[in-house]
Amino acid sequence: MTTDVFKIKGGKPLNGKVKIDGSKNSAVALIPALILGDEPVILEGVPDISDTHTLFEILSEIGGTVTELAPGTFEIDPRAMVSMPLPEGNVKKLRASYYLMGAMLGRFNEAVVGLPGGCYLGPRPIDQHIKGFEALGAKVTNEQGAIYLRAEKMLGNRMYLDTASVGATINLMLAAVKAEGQTVIENAAKEPEIVDVASLLNQMGARIVGAGTDRIRIVGVDYLHSCRHVVIPDRIEAGTYMIMAAATNGHVQIDNVILEHLEPLVAKLLEMNVPLELGEDYVIVKPHEELLQPVDIQAMTYPGFPTDLQQPFVTLLTQADGASVVTDNIYSARFKQVDELNRMGAHIYVEGRTAIVKEAATLSGTVVTASDLRAGAALVTAGLIASGETIIQEVSHIERGYSNIIEKLQGLGAEIERTSHK
Repeated sequence: MTTDVFKIKGGKPLNGKVKIDGSKNSAVALIPALILGDEPVILEGVPDISDTHTLFEILSEIGGTVTELAPGTFEIDPRAMVSMPLPEGNVKKLRASYYLMGAMLGRFNEAVVGLPGGCYLGPRPIDQHIKGFEALGAKVTNEQGAIYLRAEKMLGNRMYLDTASVGATINLMLAAVKAEGQTVIENAAKEPEIVDVASLLNQMGARIVGAGTDRIRIVGVDYLHSCRHVVIPDRIEAGTYMIMAAATNGHVQIDNVILEHLEPLVAKLLEMNVPLELGEDYVIVKPHEELLQPVDIQAMTYPGFPTDLQQPFVTLLTQADGASVVTDNIYSARFKQVDELNRMGAHIYVEGRTAIVKEAATLSGTVVTASDLRAGAALVTAGLIASGETIIQEVSHIERGYSNIIEKLQGLGAEIERTSHK
């Protein structure tokens, strides 16, 4: 049996320029948000990844019309959408399918959505989402592995999130946009992707204030009109290429970035002795002449160090001159790449939510498996550093979140290809 793999011949510094696409974590929330619309909307900067393709298929399934106007630019007409149960199929392919709950509940006062799929990173309960939906007037039940939501009508309410969950914050914002009266979300998450979704909805006529702070206020509206919206640049993709450039001791300009979104990573790279040039909408990673210094990081909610960059950053730390400690306060099972990195020659020890990168390591290519999206990015980074040939299996995980990663890395001089492997 043959499977598709990434084949990398490592040991070459990356050089050149790479342009960052629209944010994956924004796009997977913006697309379901369009269900709430009463007129067509044009979305620009949509990343060419399997998660966005899947969501567009779901919008078409429920009666929407999706038209590609140019690469990355789509017109979505939601007017003919109907409240159709989505217990199986595409919803199982991605984690962000849970945004369909808030969007369909907000538009139709009902939804049936299968429990979401995506990468398994430890328990990621949706109890905060459900608590919020119930506060807005919905009755929520779990029947045969699907979530059923029904409301006579949606009424604004005040709610407090026990944890500052990005998913719950966005989902409750979607459900509240057309609810009667005012909704206040306390202890809301502050991530840039939340601000992006609020920006889209406000352009459509919603009344949302406070996105990006821990208190979001939403006054319900009856009608959402057409607009044109550009997806923000993907801070995780940008950070991943910065890490890859530093790991290979390359010279890479990363274009189309919002520097403010990258501050925690920039601080840690500078602490490691990675020379950076910071522009208004670009970052240049330059070759380091000094030894890379070990650093400790804690993955936290925004504006802390992003959990989505923790895994590739661990690969970079295998090249540092000394021991580093990495703690992930967001997900309990986010060190799945470590066993594969150790097989390549790394010296990493994991205990609970903490990984200790013991010392600098010379990595050697071998066959490894991507267990999830960001673990895959960590292994690609390792393959670029390693001597010899690295073969990465289960690449569909990687393609869920990095558009045209093969072409982009080839453009930076990497010897990487997607091929079949027995």
